[in-house]
Amino acid sequence: KVLADAGVPAPVCAIEAEVMAEADLLGVPSHGVRMLPGLVRGIRDGRVTANPQIKLARERLASCVLDGDNGPGRFVSVQAMQQAVGRAQHFGIGACLATRVTHWGRAHAYACRAAQAGMIGICTTNAIPNMLAWGSSRPLLGNNPLAIAVPRGRGQEPVVLDMAMSQAAVGKIGTFLREGKKVPANWGLDTTGQASNDPAAILAGGKILPFGDHKGVGLAFIMELLTGALSGGLFSHEIAQIDSTGLDSGSSKLFLALDISAFVDAERFGQRVEDLIAWLRQAEPGLTITLPGERGLQARERHLADGIPIHAEIVAQLEAMGVRLNLA
Repeated sequence: KVLADAGVPAPVCAIEAEVMAEADLLGVPSHGVRMLPGLVRGIRDGRVTANPQIKLARERLASCVLDGDNGPGRFVSVQAMQQAVGRAQHFGIGACLATRVTHWGRAHAYACRAAQAGMIGICTTNAIPNMLAWGSSRPLLGNNPLAIAVPRGRGQEPVVLDMAMSQAAVGKIGTFLREGKKVPANWGLDTTGQASNDPAAILAGGKILPFGDHKGVGLAFIMELLTGALSGGLFSHEIAQIDSTGLDSGSSKLFLALDISAFVDAERFGQRVEDLIAWLRQAEPGLTITLPGERGLQARERHLADGIPIHAEIVAQLEAMGVRLNLA
């Protein structure tokens, strides 16, 4: 309703609401309805196009470039992954590079949708610089997340890896701050450049650390090339020059889909996935294996039964925008 009042068409509202609430349902409040106020402000300020005129700017049989017109990022991203999946159904592999897109929320959502369609889904994006690199004193690269989703056997939820190139997403550090929790000392530095477990000090300094030192930096750099360079669009620092709010207006995102049946019988693939999981789970007595995305599925079960917890600070922000939640 809030998005509709801001001039967003109903089909766009529906997808934005679905993907946004889905993050909370899966236990990731940093990327859920908390992001609605920022999106609405972006629409009102003209940094987000309420009714985007999405078009294909370049096209071959298995690939395309989609101009997102800086529309709401979740809606544009769903369209882009659908393009990739549709092409993979015909050619075994499909790729869609979406340019001029705003923040998409959580990468998990789009890779997972490809897996739910029976494909292996892969997606990545660039973002404003928020991560130190090569020992720098200020952020040089975005933590450019990568998501990969793989279908499992019949009746099973897909395995979904969703990871930022930093030790933790900025939104996750913000979640720890709201909840009064300390963070691991390797997540970031304070304003003086010292390791800190205080989320407020890390956010104040803006010094988020890459995961795996040079490995996270190298991956973030490559993701930048696969998005900003491949689209001929903006790099992370150029996005920030236009809009430093974190809405990522002008960012680029790459969506890939692999049709499993183009490589191996789908039933055989599903069985092989289950074989590996079964082997890992009995590899050592007492060893607990948590698959990528499994904690989110556990959170979904709890939340469907008991309701979705939303921090009072976020509730207040939503209510200020006219949102009325069904609160227990």
